[in-house]
Amino acid sequence: MAPVIKAFQQEDWAEVRVLATAQHRQILDQVVEFFGIQPDIDLNIMQPNQSLSSLTSRLLVELERVLESEKPDAVLVQGDTTTVMAMSLACFYRRIPVGHVEAGLRTWDISSPFPEEANRVIAGKLSTWHFAPTEGSRNNLLKDGIADDAIFVTGNTVIDALMITAQRANDIGVDIDRDKPLILVTSHRRENFGAPFESICRAIAKLADENTGMQFLYPVHPNPNIRDVAYATLGSKPNIVLCDPLDYEPFVAAMKRAKFIITDSGGVQEEAPALGKPVLVLRDETERPEAVEEGVVMLVGAECDRIVEAAQRLIDDPTFYKSMARGVSPYGDGKAAERIVNAMRGQLLKSKHGL
Repeated sequence: MAPVIKAFQQEDWAEVRVLATAQHRQILDQVVEFFGIQPDIDLNIMQPNQSLSSLTSRLLVELERVLESEKPDAVLVQGDTTTVMAMSLACFYRRIPVGHVEAGLRTWDISSPFPEEANRVIAGKLSTWHFAPTEGSRNNLLKDGIADDAIFVTGNTVIDALMITAQRANDIGVDIDRDKPLILVTSHRRENFGAPFESICRAIAKLADENTGMQFLYPVHPNPNIRDVAYATLGSKPNIVLCDPLDYEPFVAAMKRAKFIITDSGGVQEEAPALGKPVLVLRDETERPEAVEEGVVMLVGAECDRIVEAAQRLIDDPTFYKSMARGVSPYGDGKAAERIVNAMRGQLLKSKHGL
């Protein structure tokens, strides 16, 4: 959302107010500092190991209070977090129009990813304007019954942010062996908690044991369901570096440095291909099929042997590696924020909710 906020701040027709729920406090703070954004309202909603029910209920109460005070003409939300779902619902209750950035992503499986698929479906049903990153996302929205004139294909703002950041992101800030090829690992999805994540860790351990000339870097999510298992399974491996989650700029630097990436992240599926990095996705389905269709992302699920086989092929087979490291970016050209601002200007100035 940072490129959208910065783009709106350059416009004289709109007054921009930035609301941070801080659903993910640690991640939020470093990103807003990096992009020079100061939230006008900070709900500081995060609690340790919070349940989805408690998070949602606190969000609805606090967002209602903010909407009553601010009385916005429109609200923009981005992505598929519980914050996005709750804000869409709170705005619906107060009849405030919502613009959904990164709209139309679908797996068509309400339980995967969990709870993100439900969050984006609910947000989609309640939004007024839908800023879809791709034509595929637009088609998903049409399939979901969204009116064609409410959909704007803009590209994804994550690519705008990436292009800004990649120009200066060079220091990972973690002590790794720079003489060894780097494999970057991330895993944090709720649907992988328990046995699936244990299988993922076994795969990473096996890859490290069988490829001692490779360096593995895993910034570990603080959730105990992830952190405890990761450190117990991987902490003793000499060529695996476990660290706290990286700030945005160092993480982009890590992606640039990596030979390839093993992840269950949605955003990384978009960012890494734009940097020419193959991605193995620790999921059986994805709401971002465009990169899979291009052959630069591969779904490998959470089964140990399947992960190991795909990763080992990238390590051992130069032709296969080259086929996945083509620098294809099906998710945008870095101008999504500009398109969103222009669309909102047109919509608000002709709307009864306008200026």
